[in-house]
Amino acid sequence: MEPHKHIDAIHVASDDAQLAALGYTSNFDRTMSVWQNFALGFTYLSPVVGVYSVFAFGLQAGGPPMIWSYVIAGLGQFLVALIFGEVVSQFPISGGLYPWARRLVGRRWAWMAGWIYGWALFTTIAAVALGAGPFLATLFGVNATPAFTTIAALVLVALTTAINMRGTKLLAQVAMFGFICELVGAIVVGVDLLTLHRAQPLSVVFNTFNIQGTGSYWPAFLASALVGLFCCYGFEACGDVAEETPNPGVEIPKAMRMTIYVGVGASIFVCLALIMSIPNMADVISGKEADPIGTVLTSAFGPLGAKAVIVIVMVSFISCALSLQAAVSRLLYSYARDEMIIGSRFLSRMAENAHVPEGSLLIAGLAPAAIVAIGYFLQNALATVLNFAVIGIYLAFQMVVVAALVARARGWQPSGKFRLNGWAWLVNILALGYGVAAIINMAWPRTPSEAWYLNWSMPLTVAIIGGAGLLYMVLGRPYLRGTAPYGDAAKLHLRAD
Repeated sequence: MEPHKHIDAIHVASDDAQLAALGYTSNFDRTMSVWQNFALGFTYLSPVVGVYSVFAFGLQAGGPPMIWSYVIAGLGQFLVALIFGEVVSQFPISGGLYPWARRLVGRRWAWMAGWIYGWALFTTIAAVALGAGPFLATLFGVNATPAFTTIAALVLVALTTAINMRGTKLLAQVAMFGFICELVGAIVVGVDLLTLHRAQPLSVVFNTFNIQGTGSYWPAFLASALVGLFCCYGFEACGDVAEETPNPGVEIPKAMRMTIYVGVGASIFVCLALIMSIPNMADVISGKEADPIGTVLTSAFGPLGAKAVIVIVMVSFISCALSLQAAVSRLLYSYARDEMIIGSRFLSRMAENAHVPEGSLLIAGLAPAAIVAIGYFLQNALATVLNFAVIGIYLAFQMVVVAALVARARGWQPSGKFRLNGWAWLVNILALGYGVAAIINMAWPRTPSEAWYLNWSMPLTVAIIGGAGLLYMVLGRPYLRGTAPYGDAAKLHLRAD
């Protein structure tokens, strides 16, 4: 046996033993390297998808200084990633946020965290699939009508479902391909724009263009800060596939941090290159220039070159949706394995040859497709539901951050291979403070001229989806089914002592 294969075999045996000690056996293939695991998180975060989707909104809301929201969000999410790294190192269980919350606090808390996270992922997949439509229309030279965008989104969801059904190895390979294409494309396009097509000085990132009028600039910046919040998550997907990665206690916390470093760094670079290439910033801020990215790309690369860039953008959208779907399917599988949801037998069913949860993957394709299809007939309702995508993920994140604090108060001392040691309490509290501030900023109503349900769309969707989950949990008591361990983080530490 080759030395590296022998080491991998040792890791797999040790990983299986650790999982067995936590009360589980795994039917997944542990074939995802640390780089492929990182690529999954990177393509989920997807700098190109994130920046290209909200760039015009950010400039119209806050002008060029909106770029600093990426820095703030990146630093805040890095703190959250450190907490997640500590938890997944001790509990490397497929499904991520749900099993982490289960072991840290208990079944009901975990059930709600997973419910909110799952619906947030479903709506995010739908949002990403719909966001690809206009770029695909530009590529083919057709109008991005609602019908075209809807059909394109449904095809994209079907494609990612088919790829995911083929197994972990293909998922990892496609994620790696998407990562390489996206990173190389972002660097090449960014360097070209900054060196050959720069129209603004570097100081433009401090220029508000008097967007605030005679008042304070802070309300405008806080509104534009939503672009940073929208782009700076995805690292948790590294932990969703913990049972498919060798030596997860070491490699997954590392992959999470790499996702923040590289993903957020790439987002800042792409955003900076686009900002500095805009010839008439006033037209973009006023909304007169509705498609600043298209204008910049066509001006810099010509019609043919712009389409080449859009091909890379489309690869980014596909790999992003693929990673999101993989994450939510593992969450559903984890729920079903613990018998925490209706249809558990179907959702926990593994494909015989591919070793992936085919039942959960099918739902991970059908649910976003249903949201896309319904949105064709109810455009206003769709916009309201899609607003839940980001705030739902942040809420689920903070439920795990709170769970870690509660577990520490009960005596939990992490025993995984990645530990914060003396910094744990400070990092945990700061991560919670950042998360609460981010959620308040996202939920704050800013469009009084709109209908009330649009102005309060984020709190409204949280109340509806959270209320439905709470009702399901109280009436059906799904958390009482199954015999998987829960709330034992502190007890495990005591037993280890």
